[in-house]
Amino acid sequence: MDDALESGNLGPYQDRPRVFPNMRTKPSTPLIFRLIMRINPRILFVLLLLALGAIFYIGARTSPIIVFVFSVCIISFVFSMYLTKWVLSKDEGPPEMVQISDAIRDGAEGFFRTQYGTISKMALLLAFIILSIYLFRSTTPQQESSGLGRSMSAYVTVASFLLGAVCSGIAGYVGMWVSVRANVRVSSAARRSAREALQIAVRAGGFSAIVVVGMAVIGVAVLYATFYVWLGVDSPGAMKVTDLPLLLVGYGFGASFVALFAQLGGGIFTKAADVGADLVGKVEQGIPEDDPRNPAVIADLVGDNVGDCAARGADLFESIAAEIISAMILGGTMAQRCKIEDPSGFILFPLVVHSFDLVVSSVGILSIRSTRDSGVIGVVEDPMAILQKGYSVAIVLAVITFGLSTRWMLYTEQAPLAWLNFALCGLVGILTAYVFVWITKYYTDYKHEPVRTLALSSSTGHGTNIIAGISLGLESTALPTLVISVSIISAFWLGHTSGLVDEAGNPTGGLFGTAVATMGMLSTAAYVLTMDMFGPIADNAGGIVEMSQQPESVREITDVLDAVGNTTKATTKGFAVGSAALASFLLFSAYMDEVAKFAHTGFKQVDIAIPEVFVGGLLGSMLIFLFSAWACSAVGRTAQEVVNEVRRQFIERPGIMDYKEKPDYGRCVSIVASASLREMIKPGALAVVSPIVVGLVFRVLGYYTGHPLLGAKVVAAMLMFATVSGILMALFLNTAGGAWDNAKKYIETGALGGKGSDCHKAAVTGDTVGDPFKDTAGPSLHVLIKMLATITLVMAPVFL
Repeated sequence: MDDALESGNLGPYQDRPRVFPNMRTKPSTPLIFRLIMRINPRILFVLLLLALGAIFYIGARTSPIIVFVFSVCIISFVFSMYLTKWVLSKDEGPPEMVQISDAIRDGAEGFFRTQYGTISKMALLLAFIILSIYLFRSTTPQQESSGLGRSMSAYVTVASFLLGAVCSGIAGYVGMWVSVRANVRVSSAARRSAREALQIAVRAGGFSAIVVVGMAVIGVAVLYATFYVWLGVDSPGAMKVTDLPLLLVGYGFGASFVALFAQLGGGIFTKAADVGADLVGKVEQGIPEDDPRNPAVIADLVGDNVGDCAARGADLFESIAAEIISAMILGGTMAQRCKIEDPSGFILFPLVVHSFDLVVSSVGILSIRSTRDSGVIGVVEDPMAILQKGYSVAIVLAVITFGLSTRWMLYTEQAPLAWLNFALCGLVGILTAYVFVWITKYYTDYKHEPVRTLALSSSTGHGTNIIAGISLGLESTALPTLVISVSIISAFWLGHTSGLVDEAGNPTGGLFGTAVATMGMLSTAAYVLTMDMFGPIADNAGGIVEMSQQPESVREITDVLDAVGNTTKATTKGFAVGSAALASFLLFSAYMDEVAKFAHTGFKQVDIAIPEVFVGGLLGSMLIFLFSAWACSAVGRTAQEVVNEVRRQFIERPGIMDYKEKPDYGRCVSIVASASLREMIKPGALAVVSPIVVGLVFRVLGYYTGHPLLGAKVVAAMLMFATVSGILMALFLNTAGGAWDNAKKYIETGALGGKGSDCHKAAVTGDTVGDPFKDTAGPSLHVLIKMLATITLVMAPVFL
């Protein structure tokens, strides 16, 4: 039977029309897009021109820098449209490929609509809670002097929160929209050329990345400019521009909220389907991955799109938005303390850096071009080497543009050489990103020793594979931690010695130097996200090739792309963890400043020798472990349902294995969709509610014990302990999961017995264990870290 499968001689099953189920129960396009599509094109064009005119008018009244940011973002959107047109112009291959692709698209879009419907209801409820809290909270002296009272502050924060949530949802939809249309085109291209398939996958991922980063930048810029004009910032008796970035915190919170639930729901979906498909299909039945006889295979392929594309788009959107806002807050605070005459450069610097990110990443994407090759694996250039060349191009350009940006935006006569120190801070961040990518690649690529050693451990059984994988994951936390430590200290020292001092002559540039390093790390975020999106698109393409029973040579090409995709996904996760560590450090500093303003007293240190504060730190660490446990157990429970369903179908439909009966793919999709929506609520609610409850409880305790700042101090300890624990846990989970996956891929290339061997079965077990690590708990953790930082910043007045 296996020989027949490999040769393509599939008997009666192959001769029947391959019809896959339509899993779309309702129109899956979001309502806002359906409404836009009903508008007359000429009217839509006029409305678009009016909207652009309004945006540029607001930008012109704010700052020429904002106009520059708007221009670059709009040009980047035009470039993304070009990429879309180029990708969609490629052929979809034979009808059997198209049918499979349509089934995947129906399932992904249907789940997305249901999932984001649930998230939107929770977001509206949370927005009402935030509004209620802000209407009764105290105000700062700065707000009172500018006339921004309780009600105005409440409405502004809620509007920012909802806008961030909507934009994050759109970013997720864009990520999924392109992946479900590009997968079949990559499959078709793989029949002709490995390089062509690679280029299509990269450009499809590039479209999503450019849109996500562009939306994050233009969203913050529009919000900033709107508040600037509406509130009359810097006019007599109005708010100062240095205080304006604090009004944007709600935007980052909304983005974090949606990204967390999107990552949880999508991660549970994709890994539960993957685990169920592997345990029964590969281990029990001995059939290949993505075999059309496996009832869970469509659910697995749908999961790649909702978990790795839609969720990752929302994740990176949130990362960039949070980093921009935190850096704007610190830039404004530093400019205010140093009495810089024009602080707008320090505030708007993050927007300029990410505008150049769009430019340099676009050049990196275009540098990957299609060339003719034979399609034989032995002579095809290493896809990872091709992607690395594009990344190197983006890195070099990022160094140049970052230096120009610092000279343009951060030059001040008070410290003429400060911009040079900050340029070096950016270089520290860029090098940190590059080293992070290299470290993660070393621990997860099967060309290197760690993964090959892990694969070798599979030859002695399932247990030794698990032990080796866990030890590899634990070891992989050391180098990234050292890199983060060196980066934070180096950037802080460079900023501290920049020459910028406050009225008392004290250096004040240290924290802003760290913020600049974070911006440097994310200065090629669009290209890194492109490499991440490449992974699930290549994975889906391999599934379509397998299910449509293409020749083995085609599957070999997609297998190579898939293995590289596993590495690029792992590197992106490592990159995201590193940026989350730096961004959380910045948001923590902004939280300290916010508490000081509301408390009308200094708040620069948190003493963990105080028992209540130490308990807050313990609770923060506990939150990380409990959240990870609930996320992994959610995958396990859902996978059990999938395993039982797949076993049932194999028993009740014995003709499936002989290609005489078709599996019920839709049933497995329905199981994982409903279960993932149910299971994402508990860990997500834990993340949102925990810091609020802890802060309120210790605020009350502090009131009765004569310690008015106790609630704020306990929350600060909780945030920092959770950040430290979360970084290490995320590194462990992401790297161990990626290494297990590629150890299996390495064996499937023919090493150590190849597919079907006992060594391969042990590697499949390791990959199964690692699935919830690398695609559910791990990615959700770094979103959780940043959400904790933003929610504490938004809720700071509640803890006083």
